[in-house]
Amino acid sequence: MPNGDLDKWLHHHFVTQGEAPKRRLTMFQRLNIALDVAEALDYLHHHGQVPIVHCDLKPSNVLLDDDMVAHVGDFGLARFVHKAVSNSTDECSTSVGIKGSIGYIPPEYGVDSRVSIEGDVYSYGVLLLEMFTGKRPTDSLFQGGQTLQSYVAACYPDRIMEIVDPTLLPLDNRYLNELDSFCNEIDTEKLKECMASIFRVGLQCSQESSRARMHIRTAIREFGMIKDVLLND
Repeated sequence: MPNGDLDKWLHHHFVTQGEAPKRRLTMFQRLNIALDVAEALDYLHHHGQVPIVHCDLKPSNVLLDDDMVAHVGDFGLARFVHKAVSNSTDECSTSVGIKGSIGYIPPEYGVDSRVSIEGDVYSYGVLLLEMFTGKRPTDSLFQGGQTLQSYVAACYPDRIMEIVDPTLLPLDNRYLNELDSFCNEIDTEKLKECMASIFRVGLQCSQESSRARMHIRTAIREFGMIKDVLLND
């Protein structure tokens, strides 16, 4: 893809002294990417004859085209799944061997041989938290049982601005583009409200219990509402 993968945009923005800051993702670009990925998962899970579980959703597998539209790639671990109807919900799972990337694998994969669409939702939740904190789930900060989720939860909702990716807050106005300038004009309380909503979606998608996770279509609706709040006075 012309603009590479999401991992490079999130984590390879460091520059040497005296060098102009490299391009980085704006608030609205991140929101659009989050929505693109959610819609891709919804398509895989619910719009084919057989549900498909990606099994390895992470930033390096989110590819960006010329228009910065996100596409989910690398289906090397993807699995077709059968659908089983239970009393409480529709569940999709398969018993093929479990693989994935550390930090993005849902906890139930460690005790059960089945993959599920809820597992992809977990990975998506971790991805969201990473996109808006700028921290990988494998960051050295997370030790002694702490995770990216617990890191965010500890600051949610009152201290969330303390953990927002600092690259969302430009340090030098000379390098602002139009989207950045617009983001700077957003009312602080409105921005905090939207960040709280974003982190809430990320936390609910990455719940330890698969049954407690937000449905991907609900996440899509939530991000649509978040964009509306930011764009409207």
